[in-house]
Amino acid sequence: MPGNFLAAASPEDYTLPMEERKSVSAYRAVMGKLEETGRYFAFLGEIARQAVKPPYRLYLLVEQLECIGVNSVFIIFLSSLAIGMIFALQMVTHLQPFQAEIGTGAAVRMSLGREFAPVITSLMLIAKDGSAMAAELGTMRVTEQIDALESMSVNVTQYLVVPRVVASILAFPALTLLANVIGVAGAYFISTGLYGIDKASYLHFMFTVMSVKDVYSGLIKAALMGFVVSSVCCNVGLSSSGGAKGVGVGATKAVVISSVAILIGDYLLTTLMMVTIFK
Repeated sequence: MPGNFLAAASPEDYTLPMEERKSVSAYRAVMGKLEETGRYFAFLGEIARQAVKPPYRLYLLVEQLECIGVNSVFIIFLSSLAIGMIFALQMVTHLQPFQAEIGTGAAVRMSLGREFAPVITSLMLIAKDGSAMAAELGTMRVTEQIDALESMSVNVTQYLVVPRVVASILAFPALTLLANVIGVAGAYFISTGLYGIDKASYLHFMFTVMSVKDVYSGLIKAALMGFVVSSVCCNVGLSSSGGAKGVGVGATKAVVISSVAILIGDYLLTTLMMVTIFK
């Protein structure tokens, strides 16, 4: 606290008593966070405005779809396969004493569709692509490449941010759907291969209990999470300063903020869906 206060203090503050200095420091910290939040929402408005304005650079969108979507298939495959297999191991172990292990597939499918697939996919993409967005845009900021674009009358939000945001909104649900399929397949192989559960009964019970609401609720979450992740990471990247160290700090900040926002947003969306879609 003293270090943060001294960094933000003005010469007049040193004449104040220590308790008043701490109050001033806390006030400035709160106001700084509120100002940062306000700039972020203004940034969202700018994204929405620029997304519908020509020119439409589809080649930039395709490039980002390849980077965020296609190049992330392998890591999503591995992570969702591991989640499905681990969850199946846990469920079979807990359901066996009740002779209810046939319900493993239904439990894994429902959990993946509603919660695990969108959240795990988003967290993995934050680590892979969100940090890259923040670092790339931060590097362009501190090396004055963005200033060069602005000097050529290129709208930075439209040229650099909108393709990343739109690509994330499209790629996150597609990868979440892949995570659902691979996770359920991993649980199937563990349940039927390792524990010898009857395959026909396993699949019949899973598809009987299965609801399309479980799938599209997770896809809705994934699209919203893609928007939040990309917008937060781009905003932090464009706000970077202070050379290489500032870029590193910005990338770390983007990952932390995005991850926390995803978890909080998942709770809020789940609460909303429980009283609407799943009511």
